[in-house]
Amino acid sequence: MPRTLFDKIWDSHTVNVMDGGPTQLYIDRHYCHEVTSPQAFDGLRRRGLRVFRPERTFCSPDHNIPTHDQEKEIADEISRRQVSALTANANEFGLTLFGIMHEKNGIIHVIGPENGLTLPGQTIVCGDSHTSTHGAFGAVAFGIGTSEVEMVLAGQCILQPRPKTMRINIHGRLNPGVTAKDVALYVIANMTTGGATGYFVEYAGDVVRNMSMEERMTLCNLSIEMGARGGMVAPDQTTFDYVKGRCYAPKGDDWNRAVEYWKTLPSDPNAEFDREIDFDGADIAPRITFGTNPGMGMDIDGTVPSPDVAGDDQSLRSYEKSLNYMGFSVGQRLEGHPVDFVFLGSCTNGRLEDFRAFASIVKGRKKASDVTAWLVPGSWAVERQIRAEGIDVILNDAGFELRQPGCSACLAMNDDKVPPGKLCVSTSNRNFEGRQGPGARTILAGPLVAAAAAVTGVITDPRTLI
Repeated sequence: MPRTLFDKIWDSHTVNVMDGGPTQLYIDRHYCHEVTSPQAFDGLRRRGLRVFRPERTFCSPDHNIPTHDQEKEIADEISRRQVSALTANANEFGLTLFGIMHEKNGIIHVIGPENGLTLPGQTIVCGDSHTSTHGAFGAVAFGIGTSEVEMVLAGQCILQPRPKTMRINIHGRLNPGVTAKDVALYVIANMTTGGATGYFVEYAGDVVRNMSMEERMTLCNLSIEMGARGGMVAPDQTTFDYVKGRCYAPKGDDWNRAVEYWKTLPSDPNAEFDREIDFDGADIAPRITFGTNPGMGMDIDGTVPSPDVAGDDQSLRSYEKSLNYMGFSVGQRLEGHPVDFVFLGSCTNGRLEDFRAFASIVKGRKKASDVTAWLVPGSWAVERQIRAEGIDVILNDAGFELRQPGCSACLAMNDDKVPPGKLCVSTSNRNFEGRQGPGARTILAGPLVAAAAAVTGVITDPRTLI
């Protein structure tokens, strides 16, 4: 029978299927950061266990680390303890650690691909929901909980119910000024935040095939925001060209054999999915969110829509609560609305191409005087590339400062917190209440929209500045 990309990888990693229960799935790559791992290591100690296959786990602190003065001791006690615990646990259990200030340190979902650790055909897990990022390489990648982190450390396997399969086809071509982030926010708004619950999504169609690997990572990163277990793109020449030559990628004859295998992974013709959905890329414009979940989005030149919750009083109250928190109202145009903060970074948009896009807008312009901007590379490798290409000079000339790598203002677990009531245009992945700091208000957007807001001081359609 014809099989999907997901089926091929899942089936080849199935160790056992419990009668009427979950699958015991072998895990190729395990990523570990400082937030969800301490309890898992404590569990190993209580049980007198070692890590079963330490060479398959890679660690990097990212959530809690500051994005300035990383060469100094972390000031915040909780953050310092969490980062120190990861260092101690990695050393005790013999795991590879890219510690703070290490040349390979960065956000775990950035450094995995850029070091060639993330490969097509793999199963990949991490105690972080945005592990779906790695599916861009044609991998089954998903986030897991702390008890499951312990399970993988102890036995390199995990118990998981088999998800259903969905293919989302995005046809045609994107218009100028439309980024992968806009595509993702458009899909989420149409699918709703629960529209893909229980599914593993494969993205396909001309728009996806024409995306770079970094754009595909942005798209897959946000799969979880519509409820999907993960997202993936079939590996192709774009994938192989990105992976080849990277530090941990196969070399020589191993590379040739790997590519031959990877070429067998794309979904077979006539493979059946449990659900299939089509979108037209020409319908997608630059996007922003207006509420407190990633599904509450609209075209940047549109108006805040009325709630589509007829007869559902609870959903209506939730919608109204969200607008009240943001300080917006139905029918309001947000274009031209003042902003206080701009954040470029995160595992969604903290890669080199995102900084190139941001720089393309701010070049020859100046940062708005009343905007605080945090520009945070996703890794030290990205930071080095920014400087090698002279992007840092463009940013500096425009009045921006390049910070050190980390998760930064994606979430309020480090020093980069948006103050209460302030409005931030953010390239991150979640806009929940308090996500960027208690009382902070978040508008999700792509790097072009963020750059336009940073130089104008208001929500601005980037197409007017291109």
